Amino acid sequence: MSALTVFTETSNKIPVVSFAVGFRVGSTADPVGKEGLARITARLFRRGMVSLGAEALEESIDRLGSEFGADASPSSSSVHGECISRNVEAFSELMSRIIGEPAFAEDELGRVVRETQAELVEARDSDRSLAGRAFRRTLFAGHPYARRVAGTLASLATITQADVRAHYERAFTRANAVVAVSGDVTESDARALAEKLVSRLPEGTKNVDSVGDPAGPKGRHLVVVDKPERTQTQLVIGAIGSRADDPDHYPWMVGNTVFGGTFTSRLMQEIRAKRGWSYGASSRVGFDRHREAFTMWTAPAAKDTAACLALELELLGELAAKGVTDEEVAFAKNYLVRSHAFDLDTAKKRVHLPFEEALYDLPPGYHTDYVRHVEGVDTKAINAALANRVKIDDLVIGAVVTQAEMGTALAEAIPNLASKTVLAQDFE
Repeated sequence: MSALTVFTETSNKIPVVSFAVGFRVGSTADPVGKEGLARITARLFRRGMVSLGAEALEESIDRLGSEFGADASPSSSSVHGECISRNVEAFSELMSRIIGEPAFAEDELGRVVRETQAELVEARDSDRSLAGRAFRRTLFAGHPYARRVAGTLASLATITQADVRAHYERAFTRANAVVAVSGDVTESDARALAEKLVSRLPEGTKNVDSVGDPAGPKGRHLVVVDKPERTQTQLVIGAIGSRADDPDHYPWMVGNTVFGGTFTSRLMQEIRAKRGWSYGASSRVGFDRHREAFTMWTAPAAKDTAACLALELELLGELAAKGVTDEEVAFAKNYLVRSHAFDLDTAKKRVHLPFEEALYDLPPGYHTDYVRHVEGVDTKAINAALANRVKIDDLVIGAVVTQAEMGTALAEAIPNLASKTVLAQDFE
């Protein structure tokens, strides 16, 4: 039997113990046409075990003063729970049965599918969600990251009990598991509890993630979600971003903090403070097991959208061409180091750092040596990273607007536009 990867962080400040079990298989493994399978499988854990129906399971969780949840992301699936200390043995036993003896009942599968389909329809009312989906499916076209973790109305309807069981047998094995235990428990007891959590799982084999990095489209591409009577726009601009193991990953992250990572960043100052075009203006360098997106988000009034878009493109071009200053870097580094304290203020947060490193195959110390990484970055390295990584000519722009009123102006605000796509708000 392989050694189980376990992380522990003890603290007796409050009488609570937290558990997380992550598995190295997520929605990127969903078969084509079965998108949403990983998430449906995770959600079904809450819907009953072989020996305990859904209602009785809920009563058991409540009776132990505990919480339980499960979900999936592109690169992983996870279950997590929390309970008061005096019930830790009973709750860990219950969690091991939930994970290791799921019922996956046909009627519960139907309920979860219908609930998820209803959530997808409801999400059409969220302009930010629409903009993000349109952006990702264009940026990551041809790559699993383009697909929704939740699936589509059509794909969810095809998921069968056999599909769920097949995914479960592939993903939920001891070899794929990473466990974190934190709170009011000794380290030795925490490791014993971790073993108990996966005790009903087969050994299996560690998943080999064969998904490659996305390439992204060349040129500038506008994708408009046409929604009537929009007085405000959700606007996202971005490109293929960084890998956690890129040598210039941390320099780019610090440089991005200058650009759009704080309330005093360039984006906020130019778009909100000086012009009042958008309440929020931010940018982010994402990470995952594979190369994720670099994104800029604003929400201008419809009448200001074209001007706001043009200014964002101009600011991004200046960032790539001219970089940042020593003064900006010093401020950004100080902000990042000081704010990192909020990532460490509970045992649950502290144990999550190495847990996530292992689950997503991040470089050792990616989170746990965060302060050292930030402090080791200098202005020269940041500007080299910005010049290398900010692809000003290869961008995707996603917007939720009323096409008849704003579509032409948006396209005209983008020099050298390679393509424009218009989607209905019920696009899948």
